[in-house]
Amino acid sequence: MLIAQLSDLHVCSDPTLSAKNIFAERAIEAIWRLKSRPDVVILTGDVTEFGTAEEYKLVGRMLSRLDMPIYPIPGNHDDRDRMRAEFRQIGQLTAGYKLLNYVIETRPVRLIGLDSVIPGRAEGALAQEALDFLDDALAKERRVPTLIFLHHPPIMTGLESKDGIRLFKGADRLVNILAGHPQIERIVSGHFHRSIQARFGNTICQVSPPVRYMTPAERGDVDEHEIDEELPGFLLHRWIETVGLVTQICPIPLTGGNLSI
Repeated sequence: MLIAQLSDLHVCSDPTLSAKNIFAERAIEAIWRLKSRPDVVILTGDVTEFGTAEEYKLVGRMLSRLDMPIYPIPGNHDDRDRMRAEFRQIGQLTAGYKLLNYVIETRPVRLIGLDSVIPGRAEGALAQEALDFLDDALAKERRVPTLIFLHHPPIMTGLESKDGIRLFKGADRLVNILAGHPQIERIVSGHFHRSIQARFGNTICQVSPPVRYMTPAERGDVDEHEIDEELPGFLLHRWIETVGLVTQICPIPLTGGNLSI
């Protein structure tokens, strides 16, 4: 099984900002050109810049060339209702609920998406509804390796600008839930605009690089303006039965070039 993860596309319909939509277009092109086609694509939040209906329609047109299922989860730049309207399968899975929490019963890896958005805030939280949903979903199927995806990472990084916008409320109970479910292969997220990994509870939290732009590395001995600009990117997660989930980072060229991976 091959899972493509795109995060922080920030697709924008404003003409003054839309030039950077080229990175989303290049990422989608790169996925389309893969020799091994992903079974699913997950979008770990900030799919749009302002959460407008026009932006979601634009995202929908960009993604329409991909013929595999696409599962988004909202970020702090997104609008839940407009995301539901554009991604109708997600709307069906979450009908009657405020939050966008859902399970995709894929095999050999099961996918659980969690809504961590606090409207109007950059930091994240898992509401009681989301945590109860996760606990119940994990209890229903303990044998299948599971990937949890959400926008806000629950990990500490030591980077001041990241730790101030991470997942706060609900993180402690999330650790307790994980402790009772060894089938969780990994938590994957976005939001930090850097590729970061750290242990969280009894699993690993992996933060995807962004599609739109990378933020500078924070080093106390170097001015951030002296650091070369890094390529944005996306993740490919491949399930190997004898190993588990193996992940590679796929950079997105800033200019033209060969996007074959």
